[in-house]
Amino acid sequence: MITNNVSLKSLHSFAIDVSARRLYVVDTEAELFAIWRHASTNSSPRIVLGGGSNVLFLENYSGTVLLNRIAGMTIEEDTDYWYLHVGAGEVWHDLVNACLEKNMPGLENLALIPGYVGSAPIQDIGAYGVEFQQFCEYVDVLQMETGTKHRMSVAECQFGYRDSIFKHNLREHYVIVAVGFRLIKAWSPILHYGDLVHLDAQQATPRQIYDIVCAMRRAKFPDPTHQGNAGSFFKNPIIDASAAEKLLNHYPDAPYYPQPGGEVKLAAGWLIDRCGLKGYRIGGAAVHDKQALVLVNFDQATGEDIAALARYVRMQVAERFAVWLEPEVRFISSYGEVDAVRVIA
Repeated sequence: MITNNVSLKSLHSFAIDVSARRLYVVDTEAELFAIWRHASTNSSPRIVLGGGSNVLFLENYSGTVLLNRIAGMTIEEDTDYWYLHVGAGEVWHDLVNACLEKNMPGLENLALIPGYVGSAPIQDIGAYGVEFQQFCEYVDVLQMETGTKHRMSVAECQFGYRDSIFKHNLREHYVIVAVGFRLIKAWSPILHYGDLVHLDAQQATPRQIYDIVCAMRRAKFPDPTHQGNAGSFFKNPIIDASAAEKLLNHYPDAPYYPQPGGEVKLAAGWLIDRCGLKGYRIGGAAVHDKQALVLVNFDQATGEDIAALARYVRMQVAERFAVWLEPEVRFISSYGEVDAVRVIA
């Protein structure tokens, strides 16, 4: 399906009132390749979206938007694991639900994360002590210059904290079409964060974890169908041990999470909150009044409103804590993705 000069307001979770020159809904790899090549021949910018849950459009998009709706799921198993092959156009939360219904636990800590399966590797999505990469076996990508498919290993994906090769070297030439998962049958609960710490590890069930995670996310994040947002706007910063020691000497109540390499992860929401920014507004954009990590489309915000607010928040945190926040959200200009840090620097 093709639509010309279409509004993108309902197709991304920030609900910014922007448009694209053309919009296609693609259901197959062949269709995706053909449309991409056509746009390339016409020198038109193009971008692939899933649910639009982690993007900020700064202005109208001058090119072609392709909505990836390549669906399907197959399941195999052996003595120790379940192996899932899932189309990039499947809704992430629906996958979590389907796994629980089939008694295949593991993804429950990642319940209610918005977006589609194909977006999960790009950000290496994570929540409540669990990261996507822990369950990823491979990512299938389509090489958009040749139409050939390549299966990338976890090592090739170069996963990092809310990062992967798909945000950098490959984003202009490859599109994710499917993801392979490996879920271990010897399941054990991950109960390190939030209300999950109150569960008994010996008795906790995947369904209990799922229910608590859903409740925490609903309490923490505003519903994008009622108030546009992209969930966590900033990454939780990771700083070296000496800088963390200085900060914690001044702010002993600051949440912190030691990392395997000796660095320390801080809670970006706490830093923003301590700057007194909950509810702070610039134009139609606001810091959410209940969760400072979330920037919201409060009243017909533009993309520039959100970017200006992010810039202000970043500066306030840096002045008070000497910590520079980085956006988790991807910024899209008229001609394609731009460096979010540079935009708000």
